[in-house]
Amino acid sequence: MAEDTRQDKRASFSITEHGANGMARTSAVASGKTGTSKKLVIKNFKDRPKLAENYTEDTWLKLRDAVGAIQNSTSIKYNLEELYQAVENLCSYKVSPTLYKQLRQVCEDHVQAQIHQFREYPFLCSLDNLSFLKRMNRCWQDHCRQTIMIRSIFLFLDRTYVLQNSLLPSIWDTGLELFRTHIVSDSAVQKRTVEGILEQIELERNGETVDRSLLRSLLGMLSDLQVYKDSFEERFLTETNRLYAAEGQRLMQERDVPEYLHHVARRLEEENDRIVSYLDQSTQKRLISCVEKQLLEEHMTAILQKGLSTLLDENRVTELTLLYQLFSKVKGGLPTLLQFWRDYIKSFGGEIVCTPEKDKDMVQDLLDFKDKMDNVAQSCFARNESFINAMKEAFETFINKRPNKPAELIAKYVDSKLRAGNKEATEEELERILDKIMIIFRFIHGKDVFEAFYKKDLAKRLLVGKSASVDAEKSMLSKLKHECGAAFTSKLEGMFKDMELSKDIMIQFKQYMQNQSEPSNIELTVNILTMGYWPSYTPMEVHLPTEMVKLQEVFKLFYLGKHSGRKLQWQPTLGHAVLKAEFKEGKKELQVSLFQTLVLLMFNEGEEFSMEEIRAATGIEEGELKRTLQSLACGKARVLNKNPRGKDVEDGDRFNFNNDFKHKLFRIKINQIQMKETVKITSWSLVGFFVH
Repeated sequence: MAEDTRQDKRASFSITEHGANGMARTSAVASGKTGTSKKLVIKNFKDRPKLAENYTEDTWLKLRDAVGAIQNSTSIKYNLEELYQAVENLCSYKVSPTLYKQLRQVCEDHVQAQIHQFREYPFLCSLDNLSFLKRMNRCWQDHCRQTIMIRSIFLFLDRTYVLQNSLLPSIWDTGLELFRTHIVSDSAVQKRTVEGILEQIELERNGETVDRSLLRSLLGMLSDLQVYKDSFEERFLTETNRLYAAEGQRLMQERDVPEYLHHVARRLEEENDRIVSYLDQSTQKRLISCVEKQLLEEHMTAILQKGLSTLLDENRVTELTLLYQLFSKVKGGLPTLLQFWRDYIKSFGGEIVCTPEKDKDMVQDLLDFKDKMDNVAQSCFARNESFINAMKEAFETFINKRPNKPAELIAKYVDSKLRAGNKEATEEELERILDKIMIIFRFIHGKDVFEAFYKKDLAKRLLVGKSASVDAEKSMLSKLKHECGAAFTSKLEGMFKDMELSKDIMIQFKQYMQNQSEPSNIELTVNILTMGYWPSYTPMEVHLPTEMVKLQEVFKLFYLGKHSGRKLQWQPTLGHAVLKAEFKEGKKELQVSLFQTLVLLMFNEGEEFSMEEIRAATGIEEGELKRTLQSLACGKARVLNKNPRGKDVEDGDRFNFNNDFKHKLFRIKINQIQMKETVKITSWSLVGFFVH
């Protein structure tokens, strides 16, 4: 049957493919039987093509000519692709070992011939160092260029035979080895090369301009040839060490510290720039350490002894910042700086505290000094905790060298800021001042001394009504409570409570007085104080005018009627009054103490009195009386005349009223001063302590 015949005659064939390696691959494409296939059969050429006679020798001659042309910088007769193919052909026929040896020998012969231009007279002697370096660099650059071109021709050899033999250096490495062995390792050549490089670096350090690209190329050569460290780096560092050792010694004598610090910073910047520009990166650590050691580490103590005090005194922020940065680079730098910083603070602060002539400005000087040192620690010393703690320790040390006085003056300084009439600061500024005061206060050991003076001054401010701001007073009290605890401020808080209660009592007393059948012409204000809260005052008995005594008894009756079981103790030293006085110039009002009041009222009864007569009439203690009379007769506003004239009051002095007294103000405050012809009390303030 026709159909069956076609099936029996199905074709059976194969395809043979020849690869580049000369092998044949036979693939079964179809089979005469359904569901079966032939095996893949791979066969080699039976016979390898033979090279033409003398092919190897002729090809090598061609390659040698090409290498020679490259080395002599002449044109190559043959196409580079043709040369590459020739190398590949030789390698394919097991000629690689011979080819490698022949190539190495040709290169070695050429390199050996180059040494003559550096060794033989007159070449070596006739060239200056810079010209020698340029010739060496040209030789090296030519060698590198030639090696790259030769390798491009023999690339197949490099990537097959050389790669398969781990003990053989590549063509590039062979070129380096030959240059190192026959040129750079020559003692005379190496010595002059290194000396020439060192000479150029020294010239640059001295401010001259040098060819950095030349230095970069030559030092790169030494690095590539793996002789950089042994031949150059050690000598370079030795010379650097010698240079900067001498420079450090000389400049420490010639220059002041700020100038010297800037010089060191500039030198370090220059050396880092050399690392970037032409030195090997591996040199950086040892080079910078060398500069830091010779210019900084060897002179740390001398720098600080010579210049730290000046830098701090003049607040040289830039130089102090630089000093810290430089000292942080060297071993032991910051600990040494820290010790000098601590000693400076103790010395400078000790002078502020221990000089009595400066007591008037001590607290402000301390605040200014603390601000200054804080700024240095923050801005210049990178907020280093060690320096901040050392500063605190130093402040605590010097501020307690003089016991009690700083505590007293700080309390008085606070009083000056919280007293009415202080127009130096706004509320916000006052708050900042109080915060700064608290920082100084923390350093004081004798806080009980501060409390005593603060309490005394607070009492004056509260009793005389001279507190600038109740909010500021309470803010200061809150700060003290936070710093020292509730026990420290409990009595101070009690003083404020007494003043509030006294206000309520006086409202009730005024209502009480309005209901009296015989109202007084004197307006009396009494502050009732708890004895345990307030400072201790020496009791003093004085002779009050009849009208004052009567009013005092009225208040006593009123108060004890409301608070049975209590006892009032009057304190005349804290009393004050407003008096109306008449002079030739006209009427005036005088704000005076109770003692001044008693003295002035005597001149309503007579023209002139001796000091003994005044003492007998008023009962004022002699020392207090002398101070009182001095304030009225010897001050700027003299409401009394003293005979004989003088600044001090003595026994036997006589006093008369100064009717010619003049003053531009209507109401005049006489702290220990001022008065008039006829005197009349318009208001009177007393202080009474109650004792349970």
